[in-house]
Amino acid sequence: MRFTLLYGAMFLLSGIGLLAITNLVGLGGTRTSQSAPPGTPPTEPTTLTAATDRIAWLQTQLSDTHTAQSRQLLIGSAVALMIMSVVSVVLGRIIAGRVLRPLRTITAATRRISADNLHERLAAQGPADEVKNLADTIDELLERLENSFDAQRRFVANASHELRTPLATMRASLDVALAKPEPIPAQTAALADRLRTELDQIDRLLEGFLTLARTQHGALTDRTTLSLRQLANTALHSRATDITAHHLTVDLSADPAGTTDDSAWTQGNRTLLTRMIDNVIDNAITHNHHGGWIRLATTTDATTAQLVIETGGRILDQEQVTPLAQPFQRLSADRTHSDNGSGLGLSIVAAIAAAHGGTLDLHARTEGGLRVAVSLPAAAVPTETAA
Repeated sequence: MRFTLLYGAMFLLSGIGLLAITNLVGLGGTRTSQSAPPGTPPTEPTTLTAATDRIAWLQTQLSDTHTAQSRQLLIGSAVALMIMSVVSVVLGRIIAGRVLRPLRTITAATRRISADNLHERLAAQGPADEVKNLADTIDELLERLENSFDAQRRFVANASHELRTPLATMRASLDVALAKPEPIPAQTAALADRLRTELDQIDRLLEGFLTLARTQHGALTDRTTLSLRQLANTALHSRATDITAHHLTVDLSADPAGTTDDSAWTQGNRTLLTRMIDNVIDNAITHNHHGGWIRLATTTDATTAQLVIETGGRILDQEQVTPLAQPFQRLSADRTHSDNGSGLGLSIVAAIAAAHGGTLDLHARTEGGLRVAVSLPAAAVPTETAA
């Protein structure tokens, strides 16, 4: 629109200038024609009175003719100016579209290129002008991004083996040292238990790093249709011992908003979605007070499948809850009376949800506790399940 107005104004000003010059030249020629050409001898009148009347009549005729010509010229100029206004807008629109067409093509192609098809290029054709230079610069940027993503994927592929091997060696060395037949000093046994605990914590932290990196920088493959309700039930069943140890009450009733529970079908990678729900359940169990409760609900609408898990507890500040989706963000240790978490649990949940086109919403309940809602694109119920 700005280019249309700019080009239209330029065409219109050019038309106004052209009409102004035409009017000045036309009116100047008309005024010049009122006087007799120089060097022409005057005609001798028959009588002075007749000559005077003749001159007055001629002057009147010339004045009327000049007025009529001026009026016709102004009317013609006004009509031409109106026509020129319309033509200017049309021409401005055409030229603006022509100028911006390559930029629209570049914009559409750039939006189409994502992390999964960074190998594509704009490959703009045409003369070496500013637009082609812009397209070539974007191609170079895409090449650097592709190399960076490839490096990240190679790191994720190799880091698991390279980093887990020293941990396994250290754990095996501890087991060998403790398995010797001679008596082990109590202080040594306590130190070995402490080291084994720290190694387990490092192992969990490493696993969280790798999952987060794989989710953020890896291609999402092996999609299948899954039920969030079934995955959540499996996670709760496998953690029945921990739930009992904390004396927690699990409520699988309907969502507090009044919507009906269902299986909440979605499409995604089974391993990642299982890890996502496991982290949410672990967070609800670990970050809960003794004798507390967990409420789980799944809902589905036309476009979204949602898993909602609520826990009770003390009243939390929303400003403290919101950053929990970022790595290494924790609430104060007095919430759980422990600080054994790696600070990656909910950040992994957020990354997996984002990789599947969903969102993670963390909300501090006004009654106390936390509400965790994972929303993913809904999928149709599998045929065999519906049957």
